Amino acid sequence: QVQLVESGGGLVQPGGSLRLSCAASGFIFGITATNWYRQAPGKQRAWVATISSGGITNFTDAVKGRFTISRDSADNTVILQMNKLKPEDTAVYYCHTYYNYADYWGQGTQVTVSS
Repeated sequence: QVQLVESGGGLVQPGGSLRLSCAASGFIFGITATNWYRQAPGKQRAWVATISSGGITNFTDAVKGRFTISRDSADNTVILQMNKLKPEDTAVYYCHTYYNYADYWGQGTQVTVSS
């Protein structure tokens, strides 16, 4: 059974940084792509970033140059490093993967950017 668990969210001032982690059980990151999505209040869930099985990364335009995504094979985690945070980055952030013909989502972690 694949399970994804996000952690690392919290309250941060504009311009600050947060490091989100997605830990997996029953699944090894790197077999397939892993994604981060976010859902702001009153909005639909939106794609943020992807790391492919080959390590290729892609980002939505709104976070390019500020966010990075990486994979830690030793810990079997995927990291979303978020820098220069803005109030509009406030959302619940979700880890996602598609594996063996099924979608898997974590429970989400809240990120609030506010002074």
